[in-house]
Amino acid sequence: MPATHNMSTANKHTFLYRNGLSIAMLFFMLLFWFAQFYSGWHANNEELAEEGHAVLSMGQYLGSGHFMQATFENWESEFLQMAVYVVFTVFLRQKGSAESRKLQGEEGAAEEEEKHKPDAKPNSPWPVKKGGIWLTLYSYSLSLVLMVLFLFSFIMHFIGSFRNENDELLRKGKPAVAAGEYMSDAKFWFESFQNWQSEFLAVAAIVILTIWFRQKGSPESKPVNVPDSETGA
Repeated sequence: MPATHNMSTANKHTFLYRNGLSIAMLFFMLLFWFAQFYSGWHANNEELAEEGHAVLSMGQYLGSGHFMQATFENWESEFLQMAVYVVFTVFLRQKGSAESRKLQGEEGAAEEEEKHKPDAKPNSPWPVKKGGIWLTLYSYSLSLVLMVLFLFSFIMHFIGSFRNENDELLRKGKPAVAAGEYMSDAKFWFESFQNWQSEFLAVAAIVILTIWFRQKGSPESKPVNVPDSETGA
């Protein structure tokens, strides 16, 4: 009965209503990604023209190191901070934060612990019912997938940055740098670290600010009427 009720409840809503949050986030991501591409294309071509080199078509710029570097150095930092955050919220607490699990002894802490036990139910995902290695992998699948996405983005950032560096050296008439040499170059790591620190600042901000501030109706906020000291959403 509960499963039938949930299915009928979901079916009475439109696709846009059921998936509005992810659609909105992806829409803005694609919008700003195109804006990044378009403005980056113009900025790169202006630099090429000033140096007396041929400008790139939109198709050429799409596969250029300049665009790859700018894209993936940001993606890698996003996936890194999300992966670390997901893992850290298992073990670490912040009293009063909506982003933290409750402290031991707080009201509702026992129920929260019980909720995280992977007991199989009739409507549980198949790895939970299967058990064994499948349950273990599924139990940590979110952090694993985020780390895979981070590693992919990190590699693509390196390829883009390496390609862009050698393109710049070639235009200046200097010899290209080897991949191993560039991996230890301060420029590459500067590109990464400047984004990593900002992502952890943003996460720290929402962890700390949700102690005192509220957003009515948001699951990322505690209810408006709860005390600042109460931990958890």
